[in-house]
Parts: sequence; C-alpha cells; structure tokens
Amino acid sequence: MMITGDKGKNINLLIWYGIPQIFFLFLLLSCSSSKTIIRAPIKEEGADYLFNQLKNNEIRYSWFSAKFAAEYIIDKKKTNFNGQIRIRKDSLIWITVSPALGIEMIRLLFTNDSVKYLNRIESQFFTGDFHYVNQVINNALDFDMLQAFFTGNDFSFYEDGKFKASIDDREYRLSTAQRQKLKKMIKEQEGDLVIPFQDIWLDPQNFKITRVLIREVLEGSRKFEALYSDFVEVNNQQFPTQLDFYIRTEEKSLVLTIKYSRITIDEPTNFPFTIPAKYIRIL
Repeated sequence: MMITGDKGKNINLLIWYGIPQIFFLFLLLSCSSSKTIIRAPIKEEGADYLFNQLKNNEIRYSWFSAKFAAEYIIDKKKTNFNGQIRIRKDSLIWITVSPALGIEMIRLLFTNDSVKYLNRIESQFFTGDFHYVNQVINNALDFDMLQAFFTGNDFSFYEDGKFKASIDDREYRLSTAQRQKLKKMIKEQEGDLVIPFQDIWLDPQNFKITRVLIREVLEGSRKFEALYSDFVEVNNQQFPTQLDFYIRTEEKSLVLTIKYSRITIDEPTNFPFTIPAKYIRIL
C-alpha cells in the first residue's frame, strides 16, 4: 500500500502503524491534558460503586457523527489531517481522512466482523476482518474496543468484575488484569480476546472516563493510553472533544490527537462505501 510523497509516506505509516493500533489497538508517554482540579480530598469508594457510576454516566447514543482535526507524530515527524467519523452503535464505524485543505485520501468502514479500506490516491482497496488485522499488528482489537476509544466509553462486551479501586492524583482509578470478552460475544475466533492489564481513571465529579491505560508487564512491552478532555454538553450529556492517544512499542512510539467539532448524537446518517471497478485489491 503506497501513497506517494513525504506526506503520503506519513499517511501510509499512519494506516499500517498508527491506524492499526489505534483505529484497528488501536501506548505510554506523559502528556499535558486538561483535568479538573479538585482541591478537597475525595472520598474512597468501592470498585462496584465506581464501576456502576462509570456505566451510568457513559455517553448513551444510537448514532454518532462528528468532524475532526487530527495531528499525529511518528518518528518525530508531524502530520496534520482532517476527517469525519460516523458510528452506528454496535454496528458500523465510518471514517474519512483528508490532508489539511485537501481532497479525501482514505475511507474506512468497520463492522463487527469486517474491515474495509479505500486508498483514493492510489486507486486501491482492502477488505478483510479483525482477525487478519490482529495478525498484522500482533495484538487484539475488536469493534467493541474501537467504538469505545472513539467515544470515551468503557468496553461494552467485556467482563465487569474483578476491578480494584484506588485514588490517584485526585481521581478515582479502577484496575484489572486479564479482562476477557464475554463468552456469548466470541464468534469463530482463535482463542478469547484478553486485555492484559487495564487501568481506568474517573473524574470524581461526573465519573466520566478521563484516561485509559492498557499495558503488558514485560519490559519493552506495548502500551496504549487514551486521554479524554475538553468535555462539552451534547444532548444533555458530557462528551469529550479532545482525544489523545499514545502508543509505545519496543521499536516505535506514536502520538495521535483528535479534536472533534460539529458533534451530533442520535441523528441517523448514512455510511457510503463503494469500491470502484477500476480499484486494485491489495494484500
């Protein structure tokens, strides 16, 4: 899969290195994100209480759409691009990517069991599934994780129990290990999808997720971190407009910042995705 030019090279790296691990796991750098400053100590609470508050304060939607401006840094090279995202909950995720002030270059469509990609610059396309993507990135990712990352919600179809609660830097923290996908949601997969170690930070005022960290414990292992900030009210719900993703492997690190605008919730939309006859299939 090749896109010509320096910017094309960076976009190509995003597709097969950044997008597969964020858009497809879609790791740990420090960052400056805006957090609510709490002067007074917060009350200790149990894991069950905090997890219930997390679930009660998640974004509730059937449809989601937004425009976004994004910036990613890989190998100290910075690239900016714009795009659109549309989600039909538990069903479809549609994404377009364009260079700043440019025409659409990339279109992606995710379903529960498929991944489709259009490269409009090179007239190429790819169709596959999450199993293939996970082989490419040597990691576990599914549709449920992907829609959670883009909306700041927790995973919907993974175990809820076995969390431990603590207080960390004036926020609540929930920690768990080996969180597994619910058995009823596993379909023809080679083994269960398991999250090695997961930490979730909650704002003590509204119990919104402000940070998620997924990591392996071995030295040099992969880490994925997502931070959510700049919340605005949409349909009487608090929605994050800035998403910062950090990925680190033993070989590389990547930073992706997404800033949403024109957010709409529960307004039905379409998900156009047609592969032109002249396009060449890759892989």
